[in-house]
This record gives sequence, structure tokens and C-alpha cells, in this order.
Amino acid sequence: MHIELAKWIPWIPAGAAVLCGLCAMKRQLRMASALICILAICATFGITVLISGSFSPNGNDPVKPRTVEVFDWISIWGQQVFSSRISAESYANENPGSKMIARDGTDGEKEFVVRKPIFVADFSYLLDSLTIVMLYVVTGVGALVAIYAAGYMAGDRGYARFFSAVCLFIFSMTTLVMADNLLLLFLGWEGVGLCSYLLIGYYYDKPTAVAAAKKAFVVNRIGDLGFLIGIFTAYIRYDTVVIHEMISTVSATMQNGATDWKDHLIPFMLMLGAFGKSAQLPLYVWLPDAMEGPTPVSALIHAATMVTAGVYLIVRLLPLFEISPYALPTVAVVGAVTALFAATIALCQYDIKRIYAYSTISQLGYMFLGVGFLSTAGGIFHLFTHAFFKALLFLTAGSVMHALAGQLDLRKMSGLRKKLPVTCWLMFAGCLALAGFPFTAGFFSKDMILAATFEKGINEQLILPNVMGVIGLLTALLTAFYAFRLWFRIFTGPEKYEMGAEHHGAEPDHGVRTSSSVQVEHVHDAHEVSWLMNAPLLVLACGALTAGFLGHEWIERMVVASTAEPARPPMMDEGVQLHGLMMVVSGVISVVGVMAAAYFHWLNRDATERFADRFVATVRVLTNKYYVDELYDAMIVRPLRVVGGIFYQVDRLVIDSLVMALGFLPRALGLAIQPSQRGALQGYGIGMAIGLVSIVVLVLMAIASGHNS
Repeated sequence: MHIELAKWIPWIPAGAAVLCGLCAMKRQLRMASALICILAICATFGITVLISGSFSPNGNDPVKPRTVEVFDWISIWGQQVFSSRISAESYANENPGSKMIARDGTDGEKEFVVRKPIFVADFSYLLDSLTIVMLYVVTGVGALVAIYAAGYMAGDRGYARFFSAVCLFIFSMTTLVMADNLLLLFLGWEGVGLCSYLLIGYYYDKPTAVAAAKKAFVVNRIGDLGFLIGIFTAYIRYDTVVIHEMISTVSATMQNGATDWKDHLIPFMLMLGAFGKSAQLPLYVWLPDAMEGPTPVSALIHAATMVTAGVYLIVRLLPLFEISPYALPTVAVVGAVTALFAATIALCQYDIKRIYAYSTISQLGYMFLGVGFLSTAGGIFHLFTHAFFKALLFLTAGSVMHALAGQLDLRKMSGLRKKLPVTCWLMFAGCLALAGFPFTAGFFSKDMILAATFEKGINEQLILPNVMGVIGLLTALLTAFYAFRLWFRIFTGPEKYEMGAEHHGAEPDHGVRTSSSVQVEHVHDAHEVSWLMNAPLLVLACGALTAGFLGHEWIERMVVASTAEPARPPMMDEGVQLHGLMMVVSGVISVVGVMAAAYFHWLNRDATERFADRFVATVRVLTNKYYVDELYDAMIVRPLRVVGGIFYQVDRLVIDSLVMALGFLPRALGLAIQPSQRGALQGYGIGMAIGLVSIVVLVLMAIASGHNS
């Protein structure tokens, strides 16, 4: 009975999105939209808790996945006609799902028609232990962010519109993680992309927000094209888009070794979609700009849930990647390089949210590193813990913005620990987890990935995993440094700050002094946020500190019981020793990173300036993010604009001219005969006479021609 409730998980927030949209139509109902959204997401979380017991493995007993059918969606059938019942039955038995019908043929004899499904994609949900883990992340973190947003967005002009989009996002994301076929998964995939576009451009009167929304939309279309090609090729190769049927076919193919070129193309096309959605090289450039959206959006969509969809896609379809010997190593290399690349950029940024954006890109790289070297449990575990501490960090950054009227520049704030004591220590907990400080959530999940990476390299005598592991350790050091660079800059040192120039789209009566409709100045000083906003942060802080040692065994059992369990698990001869050693090494690296940040950004800030002066060129490159945006603009955007301008001129001067010429012909004809249609009787008489004479002449010419012949 509880399993059947699962079908309502996506549809409850879908209904709430409609209700919130209706609330937007009447100002008095706008505040009710937050309550509707919170109740809907909490209801989905409650259903997840109810059904999770049916998919929690006990001991070594496997838990079978379940499919919950909602309705028939897309079904295309073909048919084959047989004169013999035996042949028809044999053909039907060879094609599962076929239906045989007997009918009278045109010659009066019986014939047997076998209808075979050619393409079937039902609106059905696949429920297994991996689905449950993802639903906990989406609905659990989603509920906490919605509660926080109820306070953060208070007084905003688009309050109901915001919560309607959040509910629509939850519908799309739950559809994505529950889909039992690639077509439905792609529907959810595009749905979360749409919601991301709507919420990045939420402040539609800000040109930077509009540009960021368009950038995210366009960059993700590149990845989505690859995803679509992967779906088409998978159907051609496996004759189905249903996930468990594809995995069964792939497993059989791996056993008999009968692979072809499509088996190698499919994972790389799916990988392109995953890298676009999860902001990996080279398609990462949209995520830092996505910080133009409201901070709760950054926490929920662009840190905890949507950006992990690429990791989920690869883990869910892991056998399709295992069949190619080059696919998963590529995933690991791209993940490791992206992790280091983004971490170096974060070192020299000053915008709080953009620092966390590059941190998210880096941590997603860790997840891909783990999945690429078959530590799917480590990748999903880091996805799980990252949702807690990164949502916490973004929301505490929102609390700082809320206190300082939108101020985000690290150089314009310092010593706020007394003004914002609760936010100070909540962000401290998140930074500890992000840095992988011993015994926090990030420590355990990051350690699982790094240990598995080195284990694969040592036990299988491979150089690549060891090199990627070293990159992972270096990234861990940089992560600890930039995480606490931000914290020390905001909350330690002399107390000073500058208020920002806006208050997240507030209406005129929301804490600002106005003249007409123009904001003049803020009337409040830096202040702590309300209990409504801090309560969910306390829950997230508890998760950031304790989810590691409380959840690692549970996550491992859940992953092993799903499609994410590798068919070829890495050798584990030295696993225990390396795991223990890696805990020590990564713990020491984390402490060193924190101590270095304390020295340069708390105890001796002048040393930071002297250090930067010695490496001016390096700092300039990192501050400008390796000039990647400028490179893309010069190599892609501007040439495309030139080509677009050329096509525009061709369309305007050639195509439009042809169309106008064709339209001018009947107009010219009309102008030519217009003088004869002025209503004067003598004109009509002359016309009739000329016509009669013309006919007579033609008749006489025809007669003369006949006599001559």
C-alpha cells in the first residue's frame, strides 16, 4: 500500500505549483504560497520516509526494484500477420509484450495477427534504494530551503511566483530521479532546466540576471543535445528506453563480449549531458553566473539537487558506461581536473556566492572522480553529504546578504561575529564539512572517494588513478584554504562593513527608505536573521557535522542494492589499510589548509597582500578565472554573432526581397488595369470593342491558317 503512495511524490508539488500561481494573482494571497509550498514538499518527504523501509536492504538479502505505473504515455505498435497459429504463437513468445489476435482473412481463411510493441515509454516510476537516497536529498533539503525562503523572500514582489517555480522544480526533480525510462528522465531533466532558467532570471529587471539565465539555458542545450543523441542511439542499440531492460541487455552483452561501436558512443553522449547539467569542464561556465538568482535557489537547485543530476545519471546507468573501457576513466579524469581547476579559481574570488559556486563545481568533480573509478558508493555518499553542507553554506551566505542589504564583496565586510553570532557558527560548521575536517560529513565522504581511487591504482597497478588521487589531495588542501579564507574574512578581524544597495527585490515598505518608488537608503543596521530562517540552518548544520559517521554504512548498503553497484568492482586487497591511511592523510591536509587560511586571513592579513604582490600574474589569471569566459566569447560567441548577422542580412536583403517581389507582381498587375476600372461607361465600351475586335482577329487568323494547311 505504501508503495502506491510513491506515485504522488511528484504530483503533490505539481499541484502546489498551480495553487501558488493562483496566489500570485491576488496580493492578499501571496503569503499563503510559502505555506502551500512548504506543506507540499514536507508531504513528499513524509511519503519518502513511509516507502523507504520497503527498499532498505537487511543483511545480504537483495531488495528488488519496483515499478509504479501512473498512466500509459507513449506506445507505438507494429504488427505481423501469420497464416499459422503455431508460427504466430512462436513469434509472440519471442517478443515479450506481444498480443495475438485471430481474424478472418480476405480469402475467408483464418489469419493470426501479432501486435508487437515497437516503442513504449510509460509514465512510470522506478523505485529502488538509489531512488530513495535521491528522494531524501531532494525532498529533505528542499523542505528546509523552502522554510528558509519563506523568511528570506518576505516582502518580495514576486513572492508567490518564486514558490510556484520552486514547487515546479521539485516536481521536475522527483520525476527525474524516479523515472523508469530515459524519455521520462529527459522530461524531468528539461523541467529542472526550465525551472533553473526561470529562477536565475527571477529578478528580470536586472540585465545581469537575464544574461545569466540565457547563458545557463544555452550552455545546457549543448549537453542536452548529447543526451538526446545518447537516448536515440540507446534505443537503436537496445531496442528499448526502459532502464531496467537496457541494463539487462547490457549485462548480457558484457558477458558474451558482443559489443559494437554504438556501445562506445552511448556513454560518451550521455556523459556530455551529465557534464552540462553538473557544470564540468568545458561546460561549467553557466554555474557561477547562475548566482544572480535568489540565494535559496542557489542553495537548492545550484548546489544540492539539480547540479547533481549528472552524477545520478551516470550512476543510474552505470552498466552502460562500464561496457566501454574508455568511458569511466574519462569521467574520472574530467572530474579530477575540474575539481582542481575550480578550486584554484575560488582562491582569488571576492563574491561570496561565486566562491561557493566554484566550490560546488569542484565538489561535483570529486563525485565524478569517485564514480569514474567505480566508487559509486563514495560518489553518492559525497552527493548526500554535500547537499547538507553546501546548502548550509549558501543559506548562511544569504543570511549575510540579508543582514548587509545584498552586500557580497568580501573586501567590504569584516569582524561580523558579534553582529551575526548564530550565522557565524552555522557557517563555521559548513566550512568544516566542506574542508573535510576530521569526523565531519565531508571528511568521511571525501575520504571514501580518495581511498577508492588510490586502491584502484595500487591494486591494479595503474598510473592514472594514482595521478588523479594526488590531484584530489591537492584539491582538498585548496578547498580547506578557500573555505576558511571566506569565513575568517567575514567574521574575524576588526568590525567593519558596507551595506549593499538592494534588498533582494523588496517592495517599498520592506526595510528601506524610499522616495516615490526609488530606493534611497536602508534604515536598518547589520542584524541576525529570524528564527524562521535559522531553524532549518540548524538542521542542516547537524547533517553537515554528523551525516558522515551516521550515514556512510547506510549509503553503502543502499548503493550496493541498486543499479549503481559496479559489475566489475575494484580489487580490495589493500582496501582497509589504504582507507585508514587516507583518513590520516586527508585529515592532516584539511588541518593544514585551515591553519594556512587562519594565518593569511586572520592573524596576518598583510602577509596576504605581500604574497599576492609576489605573484601578480598568477593572481590576475585566477581572479579573471583563467579568462575562459573571454576565450569562449572570442572563439564562439562573437563568431556566431557575426554569422548570425550575415544570415540576418541575407534574410533581410535576399529572402525578404524575393518575397516582396512576388507580392509586388499582382500589385503591379492591379495598377496596370486600374485605369480601365474607373466606372466611366465610355471606358467600358472601348474595352468591349477592343475585346470584340481582338476575338474577331484571332478567329480570322485561325481560319486563314486552316486554309493554308
